[in-house]
Amino acid sequence: MQKRKLLLHCCCAPCSTAVIERLDDYDITMYFFNPNIVPPEEYDKRLGEQRKLSAICGIKLIETPYNAVNVSGDCERCIALRLDETARYAKDNNFGIFTTTLSVSPHKDAALINRLLSDKGKQYGVEPLCADFKKQDGFKRSAELSREYGLYRQNYCGCKL
Repeated sequence: MQKRKLLLHCCCAPCSTAVIERLDDYDITMYFFNPNIVPPEEYDKRLGEQRKLSAICGIKLIETPYNAVNVSGDCERCIALRLDETARYAKDNNFGIFTTTLSVSPHKDAALINRLLSDKGKQYGVEPLCADFKKQDGFKRSAELSREYGLYRQNYCGCKL
């Protein structure tokens, strides 16, 4: 049976690890769109780690150009911005379903993320995969896999608070 094409918005390589592991039933393409990350050197470092994970897992990575957007302190706006672009890309490139790694973080509100996923899915006509990837030790597993793969783990979401 052919796997469904899933576009996975990736906030960073560490969060991506455990999510990828849980999405084995899909043909995953990673999508790195994070204009919230400042400074540019941090963006480059995280993109480099995402490339490293792409090579380790053998999963295609779509990279977007860096174009910083100031969303500092407004998590809902930041998440909506990233999911809007991801849903638009999914629609334009024939992905049947999309989701994000954001909910693996214990610092992120999965209910908010899933509401925004649903809203953007309806807006663009792409099925959202709503999940709370931190459940069943998802965050713990991401930390384990990050150590195993030698990935840089940042200590902030990306925006300047």
